[in-house]
Amino acid sequence: MLYYLAAKELGIQSSQIAELKIRRRSLDARKKPELRWVYTVDVAARKSENQILRACRSPKVSRAKDIWYKPPKAKAIPAQRPVVAGFGPAGMFAALALAMAGLRPIVIERGRDAASRHAAVQKFWQTGNLDPECNVQFGEGGAGTFSDGKLNTGTKNERQAWILRQLVSFGADESILWDAKPHVGTDVLLTVVQNLRAKLIALGGEVRFGAKLTGLRAEDDRLSGIEIERDGRVETLPCTALILAPGHSARDTFRMLERSGIKMEPKPFSMGVRVEHRQSTINDAQYGERIATAGVRTGLAMTETERGSQAEDLPPADYKLNVRLPDGSSAYTFCMCPGGYVVAAASEPGRVVTNGMSNFAREGENANAALLVTLDPADFPDKSTLGGMLWQQEIEAAAFRAGGSDYRAPAQRVGDFLAHRATAEWGSVRPSYRPGVTPCELHAVLPERITSVLEGAIPALGKLLAGYDDPDAVMTAPETRSSSPVRILRDDTKQSVSLAGLYPCGEGAGYAGGILSAAVDGLLCAEAVITEAERFDPAL
Repeated sequence: MLYYLAAKELGIQSSQIAELKIRRRSLDARKKPELRWVYTVDVAARKSENQILRACRSPKVSRAKDIWYKPPKAKAIPAQRPVVAGFGPAGMFAALALAMAGLRPIVIERGRDAASRHAAVQKFWQTGNLDPECNVQFGEGGAGTFSDGKLNTGTKNERQAWILRQLVSFGADESILWDAKPHVGTDVLLTVVQNLRAKLIALGGEVRFGAKLTGLRAEDDRLSGIEIERDGRVETLPCTALILAPGHSARDTFRMLERSGIKMEPKPFSMGVRVEHRQSTINDAQYGERIATAGVRTGLAMTETERGSQAEDLPPADYKLNVRLPDGSSAYTFCMCPGGYVVAAASEPGRVVTNGMSNFAREGENANAALLVTLDPADFPDKSTLGGMLWQQEIEAAAFRAGGSDYRAPAQRVGDFLAHRATAEWGSVRPSYRPGVTPCELHAVLPERITSVLEGAIPALGKLLAGYDDPDAVMTAPETRSSSPVRILRDDTKQSVSLAGLYPCGEGAGYAGGILSAAVDGLLCAEAVITEAERFDPAL
């Protein structure tokens, strides 16, 4: 069918198309229940491209433009191997680019490899036994590994397509190359990150797990070495180029940087809750009840007869919402996981944190997303550089106590929250959070600065998406790790304004907001390391 439609737009016969590739596919549900897939395709024809373009009258046709990115090659190899601290998306792609350039990077990661990490996380979810050094936040793949693996980004960069192709080569589904809302899935990401590591090592890189950055050494305002804690021992590693990609939850690292005199600043970020609905409620709202009922059965293949012609291949529906209230405050949904689960994401003893994840098939009964309140440093009770981080910790500790001090999370029905009454029993939506929830009154857990905005936002969002304000929807608290509460200041060369040779990178450093943007920043920092090494190293 695509060959026929493309040929019609081009004014040629289908037989004259030599090759057709999907560049992008999106679902147009604006006129529900009439739904349609919208494709952008690249076509190679068996006749002159110029001739086709001269004769074509369709405004939908244009000459295909490809922007290709290739990681740079180092002109020579510096004597000192660069180090990458953190093996999340930013650190992984920074290290991969350095290895492809021939620089044989050393990666240090405080957590463990993906297989060991998966076992530790499953144990925590089942028993509440937390490993502070290996959890949803720390370990191979970073925090993004235990998420939906969404690859959406609001920015455009020629490196993005290259990153997606690398992910496919490491095991991600090919659909991420053209889907308008690409996702890898937690189950697939666990394999992808291990394959990336294997490629990195094959190129001469090295990955040291269980190795935590604990200090910096400098000579003449330039990095000269780093301190690493591993197996209870502290060692010093000579280092003149460190890409620091700590992730947004490396609080002890932020404290170490502050003690070391590295300039940072508090930055705006968001906190709130995870909200769960039945996935069928979201399908009905986004696709129209008739189509959703006939065509979407989460995680199961269906015949054309079962679907109806309108509903072929409909995925579990998602949403992205935001609202500005009359007083100027705002709230928005983030990291929406269709057919997903709310998960325990703590990284410190005595604190509760929530996040969302889903597998590639998105087969769960519930949909969940963060509902976040935008917060500015002026809102932080503590006005110091780490004031946002301290507020996070305070809220997470309150949630730990409210949940029962065993990593169960405090939760409440939306109807009860709006009525200011504690939840006594669940309705049609059952909480998916493990290791379990404690029904409570979230106004007693979260600060008024957050709860007051949520009270205004939920009814307003219900007007944007039918069923969002369902009284039976479940709110699980708190969602505190949406992004880093600090920014490590860097200059145009991507180096710290305080210490040459230190390259703050990715989401934890305050320069990204998701897997794809963090990976792009990792590439940018790797390119900067290569450029600076060629300029600074006397051997070059």
